[in-house]
Amino acid sequence: MRKLLPLLNTNPHAGGRSALTCRYRCGDACFHEVPNTSDNEYAGDVIAGALSRRSMMRAAAVVTVAAAAGTATVVGNGGGVQATAAPATGHGHGSKPGRTDGARGLRFAPVAANKDDKVTIPDGYAQNVVIRWGDPILRGAPAFDADKQTAKAQAGQFGYNNDFLSLLPLRGEHGRQVLVANHEYTDEILMFKGYDPQNPTREQAEIAWAAHGLSVVVVQEEHRSGKLTPVTRHPLNRRLTATSEFEVTGPAAGSPLLRTSVDPSGRTVLGTLNNCAGGTTPWGTTLHGEENFNQYFANGSSATDKRYGIAAGPTERKWERFDKRFDLQQEPNEAHRFGWVVELDPYDPDFTPRKRTALGRFKHEAAQPRLTDDGRPVVYMGDDERFDYFYKFVSSKRMKKGSSRAAREHNLTLLDEGTLYVAKLTGDSPQDVDGTGKLPNDGEFDGSGQWIPLATGNTSHVPGMSAEEVYVFTRLAGDKVGATKMDRPEDVEPSPRTGRVYVALTNNTDRGKAGKAGADEANPRNLNKHGQILELAENWDDAAGDGFAWRLFLVAGDPNDPATYFAGFPKDKVSPISCPDNVAFDPYGNLWISTDGAQLGSHDGLFGVATQGERRGELKQFLTVPKGAETCGPIIQDRRVLVAVQHPGEIDGASVEKPASVWPDGPGKIVRPSVVAVWRKDGRDIGM
Repeated sequence: MRKLLPLLNTNPHAGGRSALTCRYRCGDACFHEVPNTSDNEYAGDVIAGALSRRSMMRAAAVVTVAAAAGTATVVGNGGGVQATAAPATGHGHGSKPGRTDGARGLRFAPVAANKDDKVTIPDGYAQNVVIRWGDPILRGAPAFDADKQTAKAQAGQFGYNNDFLSLLPLRGEHGRQVLVANHEYTDEILMFKGYDPQNPTREQAEIAWAAHGLSVVVVQEEHRSGKLTPVTRHPLNRRLTATSEFEVTGPAAGSPLLRTSVDPSGRTVLGTLNNCAGGTTPWGTTLHGEENFNQYFANGSSATDKRYGIAAGPTERKWERFDKRFDLQQEPNEAHRFGWVVELDPYDPDFTPRKRTALGRFKHEAAQPRLTDDGRPVVYMGDDERFDYFYKFVSSKRMKKGSSRAAREHNLTLLDEGTLYVAKLTGDSPQDVDGTGKLPNDGEFDGSGQWIPLATGNTSHVPGMSAEEVYVFTRLAGDKVGATKMDRPEDVEPSPRTGRVYVALTNNTDRGKAGKAGADEANPRNLNKHGQILELAENWDDAAGDGFAWRLFLVAGDPNDPATYFAGFPKDKVSPISCPDNVAFDPYGNLWISTDGAQLGSHDGLFGVATQGERRGELKQFLTVPKGAETCGPIIQDRRVLVAVQHPGEIDGASVEKPASVWPDGPGKIVRPSVVAVWRKDGRDIGM
């Protein structure tokens, strides 16, 4: 048996993050009061009087048996059980007809946990750095020079701290694809020599504004490998920054809550901030979640500012010194214009990106759609905060197929009309949950759930709140209807093969502390530093429905720790994993998980795990990232795996003058966040 990995955490920061990461990525969120101070019941409390033990045990038995048989099973609202067969093949992007063996796609020797300052990959694989921070992508942009950086140069170069990635086909250009990337945040102390956090210069602030946002860049595939290289100056290449124009659409557009002195219409916003994960739509656009936007705004004072984590004093970056919109004393509504899902059409370089208010405002980690049987998009979303909620949006319009102009224009309205819901979970074994992670007597953490409607168009379903208030202050709406508080719901992704939805719950080290809620069945560990992944099946496999069944698919940590669970797979045959963050699917239906802040003595990495068949729960580590880095934006194609290596070298005490990493360009070079491609050396598909 392996030696039990250390479980004690001597790092006071969330997960395994450094103080530097907490400071620049989320504004030390974990060191501030939890924004959700509502008295909503927790999953373990809610179920006590909700359903009888007998009926829930019967439902749990059917769920367990059906899972083994590969079916999607749900508990109905009336306490009955409905089961529908999971589709053999998916209708979503990238599914492979006939490929149902969960072992396929995971036929690699797992890499060992390590602290190497490089991207470590399995034997038999090769890699290349596709693009780095500062690489020029627009016509006229200069080559990167860390000592001569300007805002104008950065606005034509690949941005900083790449996160979500999407690769889209490019018809008519053989071997080329369109890469779209989020740039979540800037780490000024690792960008500028001699940086003084108390006295940043205007030039430094403007460079940082230009380093935020989104990049669109065409990439060329090497014919005999999986290598990708950027096609500089391609007409589709584009940079969107903190000063680019964005359009506000949907039911809250034009609301008095969104109006400012510069934009009295409440319909045009400059910039997008803290874009974390995202999604790719079936109609060929990309979605981008604005996450920790609160940290950019100074002098918050209202109750709603506090609920969204906006502090009363100055910001870390001091941008309010250079633009009054970041000072809420001068522009109290400006923060309301961030925290949305942004939709971008990468195929149209003149397209004005749109902030979709119908999807609600909170710390959006991601937004990944699936289609209902009648063609309406459903978008699942997590609010990345301790004790906050996860949501879905169901469009009232059907997607039009085809590439005609009329179809495209119609599809660009799909996310403006529909119903926004929040989730409420119940568990079936509350008496068995003791906060240690010990499995209940029925063998699973599982239960049922309800989607509570918040608003439809201009109609609010929340007493005491208008529809506009629901969309702008979505967290408060969730508080009022009694949504279930979760352990930092981050990426939420539906499987393109089965329709099951997987929710990455990264961690919550506040659970069970004095004055804070203890464990419940969906969040079964107190002082939870390793996180878990929840699996959800909609009633009747209807994504537009109002009920679901759920179970914990994975409870992360050292497999030798009894408080871990890998879907029932033998724990001596899996890799250790901690702090799941982003999730994605490969063409075979396997779930791939990237981590952030791993607490098991190793760098963060990327893992693959089978979700079906006899090897369901077999988890294997595919790669690790360099010192201080986080693994983001995984894409798993037939021929390659892509990851965004975010904030390498972000370790306490590091600076430009004293780098903690030499990746990716070696000693003497500035550390640069980058996108990496990995492929098999023999040229065969990843899954063969």
